[in-house]
Amino acid sequence: MKIRFTSQELKELLLSMIVIAAIFAYLWSNKNLHVMITIFPAMIIVVGLGFILHEIAHKIVALKYGFWAEYKLWFEGLVLAIVMAIFLGIVFAAPGAVYIYGGHIRRDEDGKISLAGPLTNIFLALLFLALTKTGFFREIFYLGFAINSFLAFFNLLPIGILDGSKVFRWNFIIWFFTIVFAFVLFLFAIFAISV
Repeated sequence: MKIRFTSQELKELLLSMIVIAAIFAYLWSNKNLHVMITIFPAMIIVVGLGFILHEIAHKIVALKYGFWAEYKLWFEGLVLAIVMAIFLGIVFAAPGAVYIYGGHIRRDEDGKISLAGPLTNIFLALLFLALTKTGFFREIFYLGFAINSFLAFFNLLPIGILDGSKVFRWNFIIWFFTIVFAFVLFLFAIFAISV
């Protein structure tokens, strides 16, 4: 199975990654422009990696089932994410999604394709958490843990167009244990920040 990206798809992925990294840097820096610029490269690594691999995971599983899958930028979602970060101080990271084309997608296929993204973020969160023990770049790795646990939990919420709604419809038990695990990781990240 070959994974191919169109040049337009790569441009849209890159733009989405940069905007999401900038939003997280802006909020993480407490809206301090100097700090934001300083931590932006780290955000590209920890948020960008989480975002890109999340979307690629959707694409890989969709291709495995024989569907055509392509990332498409949602311009309105990108603008909404920026506006919500600036005026409300919250992250709404929905700048686009992998769109799947083909014949009828069964509920189990749709659920597994949707689950692939959050599972990728959970894996990255655990990897970054393990790397915090190395002592090198500890703050960056901790940031990767916190943000990827947040992305996993957020995407598993069973609402609207989020991955969680499709996983929930496919298999409640798998959805329940996955979102609880992501939530525990996210709580651990919040608790670790406050101590």
